[in-house]
Amino acid sequence: MSVEPVDTPSAPAVRGPYSPAVRAGDWIVCAGQVGIDPATGVLVEGGVRAETLQVLANLRGVLADAEAGWGDVAKVVVFLRDLGDFGTMNELYEAEVGEHRPARSTVQVVALPAGASVEIECWAYVGPSVA
Repeated sequence: MSVEPVDTPSAPAVRGPYSPAVRAGDWIVCAGQVGIDPATGVLVEGGVRAETLQVLANLRGVLADAEAGWGDVAKVVVFLRDLGDFGTMNELYEAEVGEHRPARSTVQVVALPAGASVEIECWAYVGPSVA
């Protein structure tokens, strides 16, 4: 199985040696996204609510770049600096994924890139590549 970077023009510019998404066989593996606005390259203001909305928009864009969507997502990992923000994040997440219920883990962490409050990564099953 090869692992190939996905062209992700919707993602914020990367700041390190990684890809926003890769295709690994039948899977799209999306790197964690924080609430950086792709147009400005800056973390959005407004705390966990604004950041979560931007994170979800970033992931929606990366998934679309990979010809996938939330309905293809099998696993999500959410990183929060404060588990007290879980309710806010969860409300926005539920509105984004709709009736789809991927497996999910949520963990509290000490710090996130760019001073973010939330980071979310996901795995999407897309089936065999049609070349």
